[in-house]
Amino acid sequence: MHRYIITRLLLALPTLAGAAALVFILMRLIPGDVCVIRLGSGGAHLNQDALDLCHKQLGLDQPIVVQFLTYLKNLALFDFGISMWSGNPVWQEILLRLPVSLEVAILATVIAILLAIPLGTLSALKENSALDHVVRVLAIAGIATPSFWLGIMSLILVLNVSAAITGSPWLPPIDYVPLWKDPLYNLSIVLLPAITVGYRYSAVTMRLTRSAMLEVMREDYIRTARAKGLLEQIVVNRHALKNALLPVVTLIGIEFAFLIGGLVVTEQVFNLNGIGRLLVQAVQNQDNVLAQALVMLVVLVFVIVNLVVDLLYAWLDPRIRYS
Repeated sequence: MHRYIITRLLLALPTLAGAAALVFILMRLIPGDVCVIRLGSGGAHLNQDALDLCHKQLGLDQPIVVQFLTYLKNLALFDFGISMWSGNPVWQEILLRLPVSLEVAILATVIAILLAIPLGTLSALKENSALDHVVRVLAIAGIATPSFWLGIMSLILVLNVSAAITGSPWLPPIDYVPLWKDPLYNLSIVLLPAITVGYRYSAVTMRLTRSAMLEVMREDYIRTARAKGLLEQIVVNRHALKNALLPVVTLIGIEFAFLIGGLVVTEQVFNLNGIGRLLVQAVQNQDNVLAQALVMLVVLVFVIVNLVVDLLYAWLDPRIRYS
């Protein structure tokens, strides 16, 4: 097992290097100049000397090959540099916003798991029943509903309900407070976005759980377990559900990694200052250094999540062994 983990981590290095090269090239294919945006943001006249000085300070006057080699060297040293737009260290910009995205992603994943796996399993066990039809409608509605519309509707619902109960409308606070400092205040900020994202997240997982359970329940070893006189609960939990969860765990891992940097619309609707919103701002401001660091962060999360999912396979299915 330890050899497998080390091998997977070593194989992740070419993946990270390829992603670094790809994002470096793509960021420089985007038209525009960060120095022009910085110097001309206030409507001032652009001076060529000031523009050349800005390029020199940011290292943009060097050949593209030198810029790439410098970028790889700094990346190997975990030095993500200074933001071209704000002038702050990139790590500082990321650490200010990562807790918000990470907390919403974790809460949304927990909510999705608590909704999708039980409902998907019950839907498969009660195939073509009223419960099955209700679960399938909920799943299809979650997949079909746009995330921005669902977020706006949830805010309107909270406004109307709070106004009807207390007499004054209530909205989630804007300024983020860590969970360990004020848990109630923190949950009032992230709980509604997490529920919104978790519902849409659970819709896909619910349908996959249902289809996987239906397939597993028709296998020969399930009939054999029933013929041996095992309780239905043991048949479902020990023999069927564990095997059906293999593709579900893969989907959950991929969705969780996506949530770290892919909640752009949700963060915009709920006014959350997260990683996805920061990435959009970095691209708009031509901040190559910050955008590259954020993309590499998301790639690193995907690599780690894929490794964790592969390790979970061995726990769910004893036939899988890593040597």
